[in-house]
Amino acid sequence: MQLKDFLKYEHIVIQCHDNPDADALASGYALKWYFEQNHKSKNVKFIYRGRNEIQKSNLLIMVKELEIPIEYAPFIAEEPELLITVDCQYGEKNVTKTAAKHVAIIDHHKKAVDTPSGMSNIRSDVGSCSTVVWDMIKSEGFDPNENRLVATALYYGLFSDTNKLSEVSHPLDRDMMDALIYNKSVVTSMVNSNISLDELQITGRAIMNYEYHESNKYLVIEAEPCDPCILGLISDFALETENVDVCLAYYVNQYEVKFSVRSCSKEVYANELAAFLADGLGGGGGHMLKAGGTIRTEFLDRPAKEVLEERMVQYYDSFLVIYAKETVLNTSDMRRYNKVEQSLGAVKLEEVFPIGTPINIRTLEGDVDTVIDKEAYLMIGIDGEIYPIKEQKLLNSYQFTNFRYTRDFEYEPRIRNTVTGEIKKVLQYAKTVRSTGSTIVFAKPLEQPVKLFTAWTEDKYYSGRVGDYIAVRADDEHDIYVINKDIFDKTYKAI
Repeated sequence: MQLKDFLKYEHIVIQCHDNPDADALASGYALKWYFEQNHKSKNVKFIYRGRNEIQKSNLLIMVKELEIPIEYAPFIAEEPELLITVDCQYGEKNVTKTAAKHVAIIDHHKKAVDTPSGMSNIRSDVGSCSTVVWDMIKSEGFDPNENRLVATALYYGLFSDTNKLSEVSHPLDRDMMDALIYNKSVVTSMVNSNISLDELQITGRAIMNYEYHESNKYLVIEAEPCDPCILGLISDFALETENVDVCLAYYVNQYEVKFSVRSCSKEVYANELAAFLADGLGGGGGHMLKAGGTIRTEFLDRPAKEVLEERMVQYYDSFLVIYAKETVLNTSDMRRYNKVEQSLGAVKLEEVFPIGTPINIRTLEGDVDTVIDKEAYLMIGIDGEIYPIKEQKLLNSYQFTNFRYTRDFEYEPRIRNTVTGEIKKVLQYAKTVRSTGSTIVFAKPLEQPVKLFTAWTEDKYYSGRVGDYIAVRADDEHDIYVINKDIFDKTYKAI
């Protein structure tokens, strides 16, 4: 679905969910701005419905200072030619139904309704609907930075929906963060007006009613429905408590369960725990230390409190932690394999930017910050995964060819010079390398999930699920690593 497909309609209504938040306001505002750039301003309205008008101080500031042309329309007699719902899905409980000849949906939540064919763009992997709209507008050749008010709204939409950016995980969200030129003073004003006195009391009551699980040193805190940012405030504060390594704060309302996760334990990634809690019920993500997510109440078969508490216990019970530097695996029950000859991609980083340049490598798996040296390469794995590698380790297992490397990516990795801001895409520098087949490993499928700290990365673990393979090089008993089950058969063969 492309925005230009909607230009044929003469009468358009953009509707966000009832009781709109900052992301809903920003998404609809940017969409209306796009239509104005295409001379459709007279025939496009941006509305919200429901029982309540906007009351929160930060949102009132947002509407006023950013000149958001939204109308409160509890009753609407007109039937537009096209209705576009943003930050929600037509037919959901959180958006009052508006009759229309045609309906389109733009959202970032888990798909919850049957969507009209060719008339929906639902990206549940990104952090905000603002990101989806920004990407769609950019794809049409327009830049929201042409209007500083729109750019500021989009930034604040992502900021507020990802708990002050702490839950950002998708590279598209990070691209928008880097690209937008926004009014910092207005954002500061909105941020500092986010909590009402009532919500301050909610914070205090929630913290007083914590549940502490001593065996794994985590807190669970249930709050009353509130601004999602308050959950982050609660979990940030609680994590400073002695003997607390992880905190889960959440609230339940009619439509969803919002939760925030904080971790100061290197054995628990907040984003991984958030994804585990929401698996199959919604979505979760963020960073290693800060994360959060949403669970849709219609997917729950019992109280949210029971589900969350059960999943917290399951999470801690399920993983085996391995420190490769201190571990020697018993290879007697492991088979011997060597690498299948295959073609992968490699990028010599000094061909992208000069040696000594600090860079940010952005991929679907996350960001990596490093400084280019003479030994630095990037590998492009069989499924498009990207990871840094040193020259000697690369040459131990691969040979360079004279061919360029090409492939399709959901999100093409890019490298940014963190000093100048210059961005270059990876593929234009990639060369094809072929595995030599000389690497011999012992490997076996995992029977329980593991968190593996390799001999070279003691501050970061690699997760292995049941069915993935744990492997160790035959020539180095501490070179232990995890191989995704979908990749293993493509890359190794039994000897």
